[in-house]
Amino acid sequence: MTEKTPDSLLNPTRRQALTLMGWAGLAGLGGAGSVFTGLLGASEAFAADAKTLNKQMVIGFSQEPTVFNPHLLHIEVDEGIYYGVFDPLFRVTPDGTFEPMLAVEVPTVANGGISADGLQWKIKLRDGVTWHDGKPFTANDVKFTLDLLVDPKFRSWRRTGHELVRDLKVVSPTELTWRMDKPFAPYAAILSDTFIVPEHLLGPVEDKNSAPFNNAPIGTGPFKWSRRVAGDFIELTANTQYFGKGPYLEKMIFKYIPDLTVLYTQFNTGDIDVAGLQWITLDHYEEAKKLPGKTVTAFNASTVETFAFNLGKPQFKDLAVREALYMAVDKATILSALYYGLPSPTETYIPLQSYYHNPDLPKHEFNVAKANAKLDEAGWKKGADGIRAKDGVRLAFSNSTTAGNHLREQMQQFLQQSFKDIGVDMSISNLPPAVMWGDFWMMSQFESSVVGLDFLTAADPDTSDYFRSTAVPAKGGSGQNTWQYQSPEVDALLTEGAQQFAPETRRATYFKLQEVVRRDLPFLPLFPFTEVRGHKVGIDGVIPNVNVRIDTWNVADWRWS
Repeated sequence: MTEKTPDSLLNPTRRQALTLMGWAGLAGLGGAGSVFTGLLGASEAFAADAKTLNKQMVIGFSQEPTVFNPHLLHIEVDEGIYYGVFDPLFRVTPDGTFEPMLAVEVPTVANGGISADGLQWKIKLRDGVTWHDGKPFTANDVKFTLDLLVDPKFRSWRRTGHELVRDLKVVSPTELTWRMDKPFAPYAAILSDTFIVPEHLLGPVEDKNSAPFNNAPIGTGPFKWSRRVAGDFIELTANTQYFGKGPYLEKMIFKYIPDLTVLYTQFNTGDIDVAGLQWITLDHYEEAKKLPGKTVTAFNASTVETFAFNLGKPQFKDLAVREALYMAVDKATILSALYYGLPSPTETYIPLQSYYHNPDLPKHEFNVAKANAKLDEAGWKKGADGIRAKDGVRLAFSNSTTAGNHLREQMQQFLQQSFKDIGVDMSISNLPPAVMWGDFWMMSQFESSVVGLDFLTAADPDTSDYFRSTAVPAKGGSGQNTWQYQSPEVDALLTEGAQQFAPETRRATYFKLQEVVRRDLPFLPLFPFTEVRGHKVGIDGVIPNVNVRIDTWNVADWRWS
């Protein structure tokens, strides 16, 4: 069967528009509340603490999770594991509101958790929560986590927002307070994406970047780390002492299947129960939605496919080169011929359904003649081999993405020929996901890349982690500005937007920010993902959430009906 994306996600109401800005805490809007199967063996249903646990569930991922400390540099697929093992203080729901997790309630101005000026914060925690090793969870763990994220010795994946926390105090085992150095509207959204880690395990370790915990994590989440076979699968088992309503499964198995065609085949044959990241490719959509015993959904996601430049490379420092390359991209043909006309083109990194999406950006023009003229005018001259050069720099570069993603690989081949028509030599050098999205991507070792990114934290429009000049990991920064984009104008707009709380005011700032990024083209915006998600009939709880980066945000609720 097929399902359409709810109209409420495509056309947000006024209330949803407010929550989509990610400051629900400040606005008082927070919510209240096969071969492989044979290898692992069948599981019998059993009951514990009034929770019925039955069977196991196998989720197929096309990328392999490899980073298991949620605060080290990581990518989306790693978060697929985090949601099972760890908990944040509160989480974001599909409608953009927050609901409590380790916290008793979402802090708001109305309940006294946040002061009217947004500077004073108070968090009340659940009592009786335990870590997977039986040790009690307390406010000390929250303090330790927030301190760890700004520890200069730790390779933190995100310092944005956390570096503004001052006077962090543990009032009691179930309460802590702090003040913000200045108002920062995105902080509620950032906290919803901040998993709490145990002080008693990481605190005593001198080098937390190489702690044993990083390969055998212990959390408070609905599932416990069980085992990993590198290159094959990760197994989690039920945490029967979990404070929430779940889990409802004895085991969760995350199976690594790098070839997307094989992933679909295993979904078709029933070897996997859920087709996870990168889901079912669009060329299989028509067949997949007719498969008996399967539920298949086309979902308008927040991930945006881009052609990313490494601006540290001399080939891309000239804006005219980036503009010419964009003119040489035939988006219409790519979308119709390779992606079956399902995605829509975009000019920005903000999802189409977001309150902050700017619909008035300059529209892309496919024009090879204009692209050639722009490069001629900029002084890039064609050599005897037809490839342009300027000041000793040849207009040649490699392009990389995940090996086994056949639609991306076909798009690369199409772009390779298109760029050749304007005197640009693009070679293709694809890598296994674990290599591609490791230091090669995070430390800006690539030259160019085809990459899908979810730029927002929850539904908040702040993108400091991707665009702020200080967020370049290759230059010692903390963040995901892997294209090494540095713009004083963008830095100023990010600072301005983070100190605004009225949705209409913030919207104007982030509209301007999108204009600047569209003008500077640190990457070429192509299209937002249309994700074709599938699972077996009889599985309940698998609910799309446009405000998170991966499917398993509510894995505690997944069950067999």
